Amino acid sequence: MDKLIINGGKKLKGEINVFGSKNVALKVLVAACLTDEEVIIENVPLISDFLTMVDIIRHLGGEVVFTDHAAKVRVKEFISEKISLDKAAEIRTSFMFLAPLLARQEKAIIPNPGGCRIGARPIDRIVDGLKALGVVIDYESEDGYFHATAPEGIKGAEYEFSKSTHTGTETMILAAVLAEGKTVLKNSAQEPEIDELIAFLNSMGADVKRTEERTIVINGVKKLHGTKFRIGGDRNEVVTFAIAAIATGGDIFIKNITTTGLTEFLEKLDEVGGGYEAVNNGIRFFYKGPLKPSNVVTSFYPGFMTDWQAPWALLAALGNGVSIIHEAVYENRFNYVKELRKMGVKIQLFNPEVEDPENFYNFNVKDDKKGYFHAERIHGPAKLHNAVVDVYDLRAGATLVLSALAAKGESTIFGIEHLDRGYEKFEDRLKTLGAQIKRVSED
Repeated sequence: MDKLIINGGKKLKGEINVFGSKNVALKVLVAACLTDEEVIIENVPLISDFLTMVDIIRHLGGEVVFTDHAAKVRVKEFISEKISLDKAAEIRTSFMFLAPLLARQEKAIIPNPGGCRIGARPIDRIVDGLKALGVVIDYESEDGYFHATAPEGIKGAEYEFSKSTHTGTETMILAAVLAEGKTVLKNSAQEPEIDELIAFLNSMGADVKRTEERTIVINGVKKLHGTKFRIGGDRNEVVTFAIAAIATGGDIFIKNITTTGLTEFLEKLDEVGGGYEAVNNGIRFFYKGPLKPSNVVTSFYPGFMTDWQAPWALLAALGNGVSIIHEAVYENRFNYVKELRKMGVKIQLFNPEVEDPENFYNFNVKDDKKGYFHAERIHGPAKLHNAVVDVYDLRAGATLVLSALAAKGESTIFGIEHLDRGYEKFEDRLKTLGAQIKRVSED
């Protein structure tokens, strides 16, 4: 197992690029399996989640060839309709292979998906949607697989999601592009990554358009063709490096990005006094003085992104006063709190009074359990110090790295395989900004 050794207290300064969006790259890989022609995907992040998805495609009979950060994908034909249990356990988006398998094979056998343990992340919204398209799908508890068939092909239909679901919206789009007839998705998610997936599909010959903010119309086509597509930068990486700059008292310029998809984050930076400057070729983030406290409630787009709440906790800890973060997307996403406490952060977990939990929370309230907390009260400013900490999920891992960089002394971080799921060469890129960080391998 690998670990990171970090000597903190250094101001991070310099210029950096971000890689292609993880949340687009994984979905575009699945979409590439909808055609038997070659698809070229540029600016892909070489992270473990992406490589796991590549392994799944190869297992299904596809070919994937890399040239630097470009991937050539071709699935002439599927040689299997079954995803292996071990690969599916590593990554949640494995479940999305239901769409191309059903569209081209009319059959799919998919295990219960894995990924970071940040809540139940229910797939019932996906299953219900697929059933509306004529898919017969059942979960067999004996083998741990969903068995799905489309005996009469996938048929267009109108479907309204009960709650906003990013992955559910994308899976339904993928299933509907080759369906017979028109599909209308109501209360669909609005994330910019979804619109990027739509652009990719349309470049393959699909007919998908967002007619209203939360309505997507898909007119099924007979066949999709190959394409070349470049993935945009990862806004989660942008936020990570932005917070790295401000938390360490530094100054980082992130090249070749825009403010698209970052509005809610930038508004909160304005509120707490974090420095940023958007120019034509990127955004500069910098420390400009003591930070103010803030109140944040996570939500689906266009709200404050749930993936930002753990890194934001670090800025809250450095603020002068009491801040509150209320997590409304996942029912159990504060597993990093006990690790931050080891570093000197004073945090109290609690459950706020909510008048109508069913409508307020985007998770299924039935998945809530005694002992889960949905909000944290952070008392700042914290005097961060070194510690030995463990990573339990991707964004929490980034938070602990940033906290160690901002703290005095030498910290050790275990469980960094979670970081590799979403950040390519994270420690090497931080080194270019002046971080004293090294990866150590242990037998």
